[in-house]
Amino acid sequence: RVFGRNAAAVSAALRGAMAHLPVDINPRPPRRNSFEVSLVKEDGSTVELWSGIGKGPPRKLKFPQPETVVEALKSSLV
Repeated sequence: RVFGRNAAAVSAALRGAMAHLPVDINPRPPRRNSFEVSLVKEDGSTVELWSGIGKGPPRKLKFPQPETVVEALKSSLV
């Protein structure tokens, strides 16, 4: 549940920042106990915006603040 809540919060923040950008949650089965956010560009390349794999404990460090992901998105699109 905590993964779903955090995914929904990040998704809402991304949609709020860039309404034209499609957001998919788990287009492929996720890694167990991981939280990652990636940008797939039009050319098919992937840019990692957030990875909580090497973070924690505590568990809350594995999840980003939505604003952090939005800033990473904006900087990767420039």
